[in-house]
Amino acid sequence: MKLKWYPGAQEALQNTARYIQIHFGNRSCKEFLREVVRTEKLLRQHPNIGPIEPLLADLPKTYRSIVINSLNKLVYRIEEDVIIVVDFWDVRRDPNILANQVK
Repeated sequence: MKLKWYPGAQEALQNTARYIQIHFGNRSCKEFLREVVRTEKLLRQHPNIGPIEPLLADLPKTYRSIVINSLNKLVYRIEEDVIIVVDFWDVRRDPNILANQVK
């Protein structure tokens, strides 16, 4: 399957990577980005692997999420043959604010 990132999700990923690089160094940043790439590959092979995201369950479209690490979650939906990454969440933030970003 193809995988497409919405610009806002891509920006959130870049901001997270930049934060990790500044505060934890290049090695940690590269490790984090490798985990994101590994997750993308996994999603392409098994698109329904992520559970339905409870914070978005009331929306008409089905949103799923998959945990990248203990602090980050990739939120996506499937449309035809495309996995669309709609957001990249720092799970330490207020869940209502995160959910409203997608709605």
